[in-house]
Amino acid sequence: MNEIVDRIINRDPGEKEFHQAVGEVLESVRPVLERNPEYRRQRVFERLAEPERVVMFRVPWQDDRGEIQINRGFRVQMSSAIGPYKGGLRFHPSVTLSIMKFLAFEQVFKNALTTLPMGGGKGGSDFDPKGKSDNEVMRFCQSFMQELFRHIGHDTDVPAGDIGVGAREIGYLFGTYKKLNNRFTGILTGKGVNWGGSLIRPEATGYGCVYFAAEMLATRHQTLEGKRCLISGSGNVAQFTAEKLITLGAKVLTLSDSSGYVYDENGIDRDKLDFVMFLKNVRRGRIAEYAEKYEGVVYTPLDPTLDHNPLWDHPADGALPCATQNEINARDAENLIKNKVSFVSEGANMPTTPEGITLFIDSGILYAPGKAANAGGVAVSGLEMAQNSMRLGWPRQEVEDRLRAIMKSIHRACLAAAEEYGTPGNYMNGANIAGFVKVVEAMLDQGLV
Repeated sequence: MNEIVDRIINRDPGEKEFHQAVGEVLESVRPVLERNPEYRRQRVFERLAEPERVVMFRVPWQDDRGEIQINRGFRVQMSSAIGPYKGGLRFHPSVTLSIMKFLAFEQVFKNALTTLPMGGGKGGSDFDPKGKSDNEVMRFCQSFMQELFRHIGHDTDVPAGDIGVGAREIGYLFGTYKKLNNRFTGILTGKGVNWGGSLIRPEATGYGCVYFAAEMLATRHQTLEGKRCLISGSGNVAQFTAEKLITLGAKVLTLSDSSGYVYDENGIDRDKLDFVMFLKNVRRGRIAEYAEKYEGVVYTPLDPTLDHNPLWDHPADGALPCATQNEINARDAENLIKNKVSFVSEGANMPTTPEGITLFIDSGILYAPGKAANAGGVAVSGLEMAQNSMRLGWPRQEVEDRLRAIMKSIHRACLAAAEEYGTPGNYMNGANIAGFVKVVEAMLDQGLV
């Protein structure tokens, strides 16, 4: 097993996020490989850890001053064993090939868990939409799609949104694809409801994260009613995680952005959340303004010299990281455990470091990894694809009922796989094993391709 990781590290030096994702999954599926010699003979893990295709391209565009800007675009098509590649596009300065590969690798198992026929992929650019005008974002998206359109299709690869890619960006990308191909197809998910999108898609990742947390708590005969919750982030996932927690009677204490975080001891209620949504989605302002508007709120600016994030050092019952990868390190995990947090449900992708995960699991906290807890977003993307194929749209309640049923199914699959391979209650192992086995069996059925 160590030789597999060593080969990947030597072949892809410097890709630390990808190495982290591969190492985590390999450790979980070790008993599966030991029990199945055919998997080892067929080198299924090594095949899964190598993308089927990686596309990198130049994205030139012109800003409002008339100056030429150059960014880099990516699409990593990791596995199509159980369906067309499916995964979001991320526009953020931190985007690198390593991050794209780690996200695509995680996406393979996440999509497999949804029970829907979707492979795994991911893409994006180091372009930062923050502070850009609508026209600048449009020009960038048009240039980006002028290359990406050659590599995607509704039966080949169906991208969606991610960090930095919301309804505005999806609209510009879809319009360019439609013009280039002269076809109106379900090529992107997260579209506007009036032109092929699905109800509940914007809410799906956050809602699903909360539904998974509720399922975990139910195993201990608890509910979310009255639970004090810490949330990181203030974008789409964080907003709808907060909304669903409030609906189910929980108390939301924190939200954050790249500048810092707010702690509201009185709780972020519906009216306050409406302000946050206006602030972040319409005005594109900073979370510090929340503290200026409401009394009793403490705003803590980001301090890059700290070895921990003080957001995770408040008394609470639950933590729902919804910002970005590796935002909870070992020190943060220790603080959460010290403050009696009983569950962690990840709305972001790989937000906890390996050391933090070990601490959570060893302490007996209910810990839900992102590939299980945040699968609601891609699940409803799959439902959007189904609606597009049938040329119809389902009512809101039908989509949400299907989402909740999928999250329940993922929860059951994680518990069953963890039990079967000797680590009962370990959701990380269960999620990795359940997704891995499904994809591997499909790979073996299709031969050495």
